[in-house]
Order: sequence, then C-alpha cells, then structure tokens
Amino acid sequence: MPLMEAKTWAGQVFGDGWVTSHAGDAPVIEPATGAELGRVGVAGAEDVAAAAVRAVRAQREWAATSFEERAAVLRRAGRLFEEYAEEIQDWLVREAGSIRPKAGVETHVAAQECHEAAALASQPLGEILPTVKQRLSLARRVPAGVVGVISPFNFPLILAIRSVAPALALGNAVILKPDPRTAVSGGVVIARVFEEAGLPAGLLHVLPGGVAAGQALVGDPLVRVISFTGSTSAGRAVGEACGRLLKRAHLELGGNSALIVLDDADLDLAVSAGAWGSFLHQGQICMTTGRHLVHSSIAEEYVARLAEKADHLPVGDPAGGQVALGPLIDAGQRDKVHGLVTASVDAGARLAAGGTYEGLFYRPTVLADLPAHSPAYVQEVFGPVAPVVPFSTIEEAAALASDSEYGLSLGILTRDAMRGLALADLVPTGIVHVNDQTVDDEAVAPFGGVGASGTGSRFGGGRANIEAFTETRWVTMQGNIAAYPF
Repeated sequence: MPLMEAKTWAGQVFGDGWVTSHAGDAPVIEPATGAELGRVGVAGAEDVAAAAVRAVRAQREWAATSFEERAAVLRRAGRLFEEYAEEIQDWLVREAGSIRPKAGVETHVAAQECHEAAALASQPLGEILPTVKQRLSLARRVPAGVVGVISPFNFPLILAIRSVAPALALGNAVILKPDPRTAVSGGVVIARVFEEAGLPAGLLHVLPGGVAAGQALVGDPLVRVISFTGSTSAGRAVGEACGRLLKRAHLELGGNSALIVLDDADLDLAVSAGAWGSFLHQGQICMTTGRHLVHSSIAEEYVARLAEKADHLPVGDPAGGQVALGPLIDAGQRDKVHGLVTASVDAGARLAAGGTYEGLFYRPTVLADLPAHSPAYVQEVFGPVAPVVPFSTIEEAAALASDSEYGLSLGILTRDAMRGLALADLVPTGIVHVNDQTVDDEAVAPFGGVGASGTGSRFGGGRANIEAFTETRWVTMQGNIAAYPF
C-alpha cells in the first residue's frame, strides 16, 4: 500500500490524526507545469494554539517513556524513509522541482537523520559535578518541552527532519510548520512516516501555513524552542520575537558562500565543482556557491570553461526526463533572480552565459568582470548564478571571501591541502571544505553559520542536537536535611 495515499491526508493537517483545520485548504502546485497535484490543509493561529496545548500533554508522557521505546520509533521511521524512498522522491521531484539525484539525497539523509536520532535517545543525560558540600551534584539534560520547527521550500524534507527527529528522540513534542509551497514533501511525508512508525498521538503536529501560523508558533508561550531555517530577514524577525519572549531560537539563515580557486588547482575539476556548487537545485540552497574567487592567472580560462559548461546543461521538467536543472519554485523567486542578474549587467558585469528564462526555468548563468558592488555578487541570489571575481594574492582572496555579512560555507580548491586549511583560518565561516565546493550536509556533522547566516552549529552531530533540544538542570541530593542557623 502506498505511503502517500491522498485520501488519508488530502485537505487536512496532522496532530491527533488527520483533522480539518480552521483555515481550510490550499492547492499543491507543480512548479514545472503549474498543475495541481492535490490539496493540503492550511493552519491558522487557532490551529497552532490548539496543537500547543495538546503537545504539552503528550510530551510529558513521552519524556517519561524508556529510551528504548523512543529509539525504536526513530529506527522504524528511518526504515520507512528507505522503504518508501522512491514514492517520496516522486513528490520531491514534482512539488519541489528537484532533479532525481537531489531527491535521492533528501530521502537518504532523512533516513540517516532518523537513525542518528535513535542513537541520541540512549546518550548520557549529564555529568557529575564537584561540590563543596557532602552531597551528589549533577548537571542533567532534560527535554525542552515543545519544539517549534519552521522549515523552507528548497530542501523541504531534510531541513524539517533534521530538527524533528532529534527533538522527538530526546523526549520533546514537535509542531512543524513547513513552507506551504512544499507542504507535502516537507510536512505530510514526515507526518505519514511517523504515523506508520507508531509515534504516539499528539507528539507531532504538522501545520502548513503562512505568516500568521509562523507568528503564532513563535509567540505561543507553550513552545519553548524555535528551530527556524529560512531567509536572514525572516530569521531576524524570529530571533527578535524569541528574544522578547525569552525563548531559545536556533536560526539557520542565508548565505553567499565563496569558492576560492587557487592558482595550482586542477582547472577541469575546479570548474566541475564550481558548476555543481552554483547550479545544483537551481541555486536554491543556503550553501550555494554565490561567489567564485579565482586566481587571476586562471580566471579568464575558468570563466570560459564554466560558461561553456553552463551553456550545455539541460534545463527542464525533472519529472519528464533527465535534466541538470529544474524549475525555480515560483514566479516571485524567478523575478528576484532575474532582477539581480539584470541589475548587475546594467552596472557593468559581463554576461558570459545564461541570463534568460522560459517560464520558471532559468538558464544557469555566469557573470564576469563584475564591479565591486554588483547586486548578484554582494547579495544572496538563491538562483543558478555564478559570479566570478579574480584575485592576485592569498591575502586578497581571504579579504574578498570575508567581505560579506554572511558566514555559512567556504570551499577552497588547491593541490596543497595544508595551504588551503591555512587560508580557511583567515575566513569566518561555520563550514569549510578544502578541495570541495560549498554544498554539503551530513546527519553526523554539526551544521550552521556565523554572522547573518545564523546562530552557529545548532543542527547535526550528537552534541549539537543535545544542546539544541534539551535544557540543563542542576540537581543535588544529600542524605539528610541540612541544618541552618535560622
């Protein structure tokens, strides 16, 4: 039986089973064709408030269960992502505009996230502390309570499950608000997997919705932690709201990541890596290579080869055949991308490849000879655009890479890996890849950026997830009641 049988979830939201929301439903649109793929429930503020009340009750029982029970649910969820990978990938291809290999990465990592989260359930809960009194003193990790997860459209499955899975494994309840543009592959899929995995009712609520639902989730006093992945502008608003409410916010935001190509790099491999870093999933990735910094001795040849590669990459409907790039998510995103490219060309940049579109299909684009403040160079484009800027010295490369408000990922290509590592130390970023491009993620690795890219490594890896989704409680015990002079 299919996992995603539409009659199970069509037009509804998930909490205590599938229920009708107060805000009605909305169409699920395929960006490549404009076709309606189905309908999904849409949540409003009233739905969020009800979910929070229910989640608090369910979380108390869940936190008291054996770690073995929690781990077993997560392991079953991981196996279900593997078992139904092809069906889930179909949704990622059609709803999110993913090419098939990218969809495969999402289902693989989703399973990995669940299996890694299962291992969290049995991790040590704290440590014994020294104390000046005759007693036992402990620092104990306890579940945060109800965790709110707000996830984006670009990698909808990974960027939701990486918070949902560890939060559940550590004894929390979760309210997930996926982007309404990818509400199925970023929300319904996860609800169905955990429903089939035997997660007790009320622990996971999946509430697709817009700004009103997001504001209600952030503002609800019963939700103690917010895990947000999205744009820097929206993240600032979430962080400010959480600060006023004295609740924790884990923010994974935008980027304008640099790929530094040193003079000794293998040019063919460098061009291939650069194309992948800028054009994968139409550039709609926070870690996308947004700036190609290339040594001046090879920069002209790099531009020519990258432009030639861009011109030959097939763009089209990923559900209709093998393509390298699918559609951008919607017309608003397309117009933003094209506006940045056009403004940069008007400012003096040379269009070496691309710069055109048909419908939501934007050609992979290469820009050269950019003035210092070209919009497509200094801003996060979130589209398939590769600006190339030359440098002459290591110091200049470090200065150019550091000259950004963002600090998410950095790639350095060189035949001398130690030289690359020394260069990385000069650039503030949360992620560094020597001899690789900027896009990478694993469930076992800490993930996050600095500056306008977010609040540091809040996802992935055992310790990062434990710190993200638990609180530290100081506990002391002694054999007798202490005597005081009062």
